[in-house]
Order: sequence, then C-alpha cells, then structure tokens
Amino acid sequence: MKDIPVLWIIVPCFNEQEVLPITAPVFLEKINELSEKNKISSESRVLFINDGSSDKTWEIICGLAQKDRHFIGISQSRNRGHQSSLIAGLMEAKDKCDITISIDCDGQDDINVMETMIDKFSQEDCEIVYGIRSNRDSDSYFKKTTAQGFYKFMNLMGAEVVYNHADYRLVSSRVLNSLADFKEVNIFLRGMFPLVGFKSTCVSYVRHERLAGETHYPLTKMLGLAIDGVTSLSTRPIAIIAFIGVIMSLIGFAGILWAIVLAFMSQSIPGWASTICIVCFLGGIQLLSLGVIGEYVGKSYMEAKHRPVYIISEKTY
Repeated sequence: MKDIPVLWIIVPCFNEQEVLPITAPVFLEKINELSEKNKISSESRVLFINDGSSDKTWEIICGLAQKDRHFIGISQSRNRGHQSSLIAGLMEAKDKCDITISIDCDGQDDINVMETMIDKFSQEDCEIVYGIRSNRDSDSYFKKTTAQGFYKFMNLMGAEVVYNHADYRLVSSRVLNSLADFKEVNIFLRGMFPLVGFKSTCVSYVRHERLAGETHYPLTKMLGLAIDGVTSLSTRPIAIIAFIGVIMSLIGFAGILWAIVLAFMSQSIPGWASTICIVCFLGGIQLLSLGVIGEYVGKSYMEAKHRPVYIISEKTY
C-alpha cells in the first residue's frame, strides 16, 4: 500500500458557464469524500483550465477559488483547443502532486469511478488507469456511430489508442515527467500515453448525458481530431498511398497491353468516355495523395517552429 497520494483533478473548460456551477460542487464533494476515506491527501486540488472562453467561465473559476482552497485555476492566453488545455493542466500539476485524474466538466463521465482508479494505483501499482465507456446509450445513433468509427479508423491507420477511451484517466507524476520529454507541438494525448508505457489498466463506466450546455465536439472537430491523431502518431497513410500507387501502376500497365492488343486486332473504337473516367479517377487519387502528404508536410512545418503548446496568462494562486 502506497502512502496517501495527493490528487489533482484536471478539468479543461471552454465556454462552460452553464455547467461549471453544477459540476464544481460535485468535484469538491468527491475530493472531500476520498480524503475522509484516506484514499487521497487533504492537500488534493481541483485544477480548472480556462481555454480562452468568451463567456464568464474564468470569472466563475476565480470565484470558486476564492470560496474554497481546493479549487484552483489557470487561464490560457487564448483559445488553443482541448488537448492544449489538458497538457497545460497536466504539466502544471506534475511536480505538485502524486497522481492526476483528467475529466471533462460536463458531468458525462462517472466521477464515482475515481475511487476505483485510485485503488488501481495504490494497490496494484498501475501508473495509468484508462476510463473506458461501457456503452453509449446516452448518445444519439449518429454520435455513437461516428465515435465508434473514430476509434476503429485510428487503429486501422496505425495510431495506438484505447478503444472507447477519451481523456478520462488517472496518470501518475512519474508518467507525466516522462511525458514532458515528448517535445512535439501536435498533441494527441489519447495516443501519446500508450507510447509512454508503464503499467496500465482500464476501468469501465456508464457515460451519462451532458448536465448543461452544448457539446464542443461536433463531427467536424472529431474528424479534425482523427486527422491530427493519425498524422501525429503514424506514417501508415503514406504506406497506403505507396500501395495504391503500385496497384494503379499495375492496372495502368495492364491497360496499355490491352490497348496494344486491340490495336493489332483492329478492334479499337475511338471514344472519350473511358479516357475521361480514367483521367478523373487517377486525378482524384493524385489529389488525395497530395493532400495526405501535405498534412505531414504541414505537421513537420509546425514542429520545426517549436512554438509553445500552451501559454498561461493568469492563475488563481
């Protein structure tokens, strides 16, 4: 049994003025409950990260910090995205606590699973504990289908991710210090933690409906996240392009032989339909290939600049 760990709950926030007053007391109640059970230290904290919200999210965070010492907050200088806010909170916490649990502030992830996560860390020496959604009954059919397709697509493209896991996870400070050695600008934490390694396990939970406000992950953002994840973690799309190129070359070579045979047999019929179809098809393949390669070139360009992943402008402490 390890010493009682200090826990920081990491909560990214973007325009969450409607749901934050509802979920913040829930986080505090859970901190106090776990502390009374000697599962965590009384010095544990709830860290809110304001991702350049345009509403009153930061004002609410500051108010919470004034009312209770367990609430603390940092604010990014502008909106930089969920992954940027999450890594900002984790890096802020890595030297100040023993474990972190990252969770969204919308109330969809079951907060009661935190105790099981902490037990896995304290009793089974698991450095990473992934929260796995056991079902998506609260999601619409479209949301459920696209989300499940997202994980299958990621694995198909060679990006190692845990199926049905978002960003609800326990991570030890030891893992976070190793993660700090990853210097890339393009952050996709769902695929980076499996790369860090260390002993890990999973716990399942039922995902609830959002308590208030609107989702910040529509289909367009999910597609963008998938593209960023694949191009940041895997080169398999380049290999697929090369494979398609070989297949198309073979088909083209067979077409040339077929045309020569027809010419010698005097059976060739002049026409433009087949030519147009072939040109359009090959043109589409070439444009798609250039687009994929362009994504990798763009990622390399951004990495070469070495821009900061996050910039903290304000703190409540």
